[in-house]
Amino acid sequence: MSVRIYKEVHFDASHRLLNYDGKCARLHGHRWRTEVWLEGNVDAGTQILIDYNCIKKLVECYDHQVILNARDPMVECLSQFQDVVTTDGDPTSELLTVEIADMIDSACRSMGLDCRVTKVRVWESEGCYSEVER
Repeated sequence: MSVRIYKEVHFDASHRLLNYDGKCARLHGHRWRTEVWLEGNVDAGTQILIDYNCIKKLVECYDHQVILNARDPMVECLSQFQDVVTTDGDPTSELLTVEIADMIDSACRSMGLDCRVTKVRVWESEGCYSEVER
């Protein structure tokens, strides 16, 4: 049976945009809201597409983290004191949207689940989000 599910996950994280001329070039934080839609065939035994908690745990890898462009000189400094999540490019909501979709799709394949991400929306703040639809 093919179904579509939705999960919303919140995380708190800071970031800065290395290649941006404006106030977002400074380290600052957000209460990020992530919305994930998945579609596929439920497991015959459990009647579950994917455990909602699995989605939550995957997205929460960003919770209470500093997210920086891997080329940001701040990475080396902060890494002396705490882990830093790095991205290939500036950690914009657009980039995080694609990364989260790819991460969840990869996890589904690794678990042998017959499902895929159809849409991810990442809210950087109220009224501002990025979305990828597949």
